[in-house]
Amino acid sequence: MNSIASVAVNKMIGYFQNDVKRVNHALKVYGFAKSIAETEALSGERLEILEVAAVLHDIGIKLGEQQYHSSSGKYQEMLGPAVARTLLQEFNLQEKFIERVCYLIGHHHTYSKIAGIDFQILIEADFLVNIFEEDLSKQQIKSIQEKYFKTSAGTAYLDNLYLTKAEN
Repeated sequence: MNSIASVAVNKMIGYFQNDVKRVNHALKVYGFAKSIAETEALSGERLEILEVAAVLHDIGIKLGEQQYHSSSGKYQEMLGPAVARTLLQEFNLQEKFIERVCYLIGHHHTYSKIAGIDFQILIEADFLVNIFEEDLSKQQIKSIQEKYFKTSAGTAYLDNLYLTKAEN
């Protein structure tokens, strides 16, 4: 039996089709979110919600680019929940599950409203990927760490990937 996250991955890939950049971004965020969540002992439905939200978190980009010629976070938050809802409705999911996924998608760039461990982990996972993709400076990374990283696992990943100097 496929997990809800696996089905969401298939839906997301089908939705983005040839946009390998968006698919790769979503899969990397999903991988970090799942790893952080499991290290932080998140389980059950909360883990499933986080996994699906991580896979679909940027699903609004396609419409944002079509309608507004922008991949801005505000358009992702505005347009993403409706797309996610449509993709998830064919499955026998509780409305509460879909609502939380849509909430996370609709707020994943609103850092002042982080509520819940699933939301915190999604933010950290997205930052871990965006830091690399946007080639941020150490100063920018340290600022992000101070403001937005709260979990032990996410902070350790950030330190090991971007802030700790490798010894040869």
